[in-house]
Amino acid sequence: MTEDSEPAPGYDDYYNLDGAANAGSPCNNGNAKAFSEVFLPTLYSIVFILGFIGNGLVVWVLIRYRHKSNMTDVCLLNLALSDLLFLVSLPFWAHSTMNEWIFGKFMCHIITGLFMLGLYGSIFFMVLMTLDRYVVIVHAHSIFSRNRSIKMGLALASFVWIFSLFASLPNIIFAKEKMEKNKTSCETDFPEGTAWMSFTYLNMNFLSLIFPLIIMGFCYSRIIPTLLSIRSQKRHKVIRLILAVVAVYFLFWTPYNVVMFLMFLQKQGYLFSCELHTGLSLAVQWVETIALSHCCLNPIIYAFAGQKFRRAVLKVLKEQFPLCFSQCTTLSQQLSERRSSVFSKSGEYSSTQIA
Repeated sequence: MTEDSEPAPGYDDYYNLDGAANAGSPCNNGNAKAFSEVFLPTLYSIVFILGFIGNGLVVWVLIRYRHKSNMTDVCLLNLALSDLLFLVSLPFWAHSTMNEWIFGKFMCHIITGLFMLGLYGSIFFMVLMTLDRYVVIVHAHSIFSRNRSIKMGLALASFVWIFSLFASLPNIIFAKEKMEKNKTSCETDFPEGTAWMSFTYLNMNFLSLIFPLIIMGFCYSRIIPTLLSIRSQKRHKVIRLILAVVAVYFLFWTPYNVVMFLMFLQKQGYLFSCELHTGLSLAVQWVETIALSHCCLNPIIYAFAGQKFRRAVLKVLKEQFPLCFSQCTTLSQQLSERRSSVFSKSGEYSSTQIA
């Protein structure tokens, strides 16, 4: 994938962008390219491991207790599956960054598709969960709130997956192997003289930032006042969680969209300078990794923050690893007994002194 596409796991074309037509001489991006070859595989590996463990555990627990599922659980399951899809693609991009693309043309389409489908799916399922919260809290007595069945959840999830696939199609169709300087890469190469490149840049900015901002802003502007009007001890906890969800999402995704928009302007011939070009070539690597790492936080924000889900996780772990938990329980009991013994002796000593 290249600077011609919105997510850019590969940056070869961007580093080699000829600035002669715009700045008089090619720009030197050796430091940026060296950074990508050394640090990006490490960053991708960390995101892959943490995200795979967290989202894998969410999927495991939700499938284990599928007989107790509701519409929220369906959204959580599909959000975790979306995150896992593009997490699966990261080892391929990490290997390609260190060496070159060796997996063939067909896998180039598949891995690009997994990356894009998972990326859009993750965003859209977060929006769907926001809309679900809005209906339940603001319109608690409406027909939509009363009919939040598993079937409706599956129908909406199917629609989200189809919509995500259509949003991903340009990148999947135009993905191809490209040979430059004796190195093969998997990139999205749009035909020259067409509007596909502009469409994908603006499409990504709209679908991953503007669209969620509008939906979440509207929904939570109605949800928070409704919660404040309810006399409940849990309302402040819910409001904090809501604010955390919104803040974390836009904190992680806004820098990515800003940098991608600047790359789009530069690709169109605006704002070109070697300093900006070099800065963007480094910035795009950082902001993309930050955006991808959001999938590591999704299980914490949406799943583990709930007491009910935490109990389900502990129950499943105890069932699968009884020996470990029995040892932990024994150790906890021993520490408790020692603590009680210390307190008991301390009490005896104090009473003796007082006497």
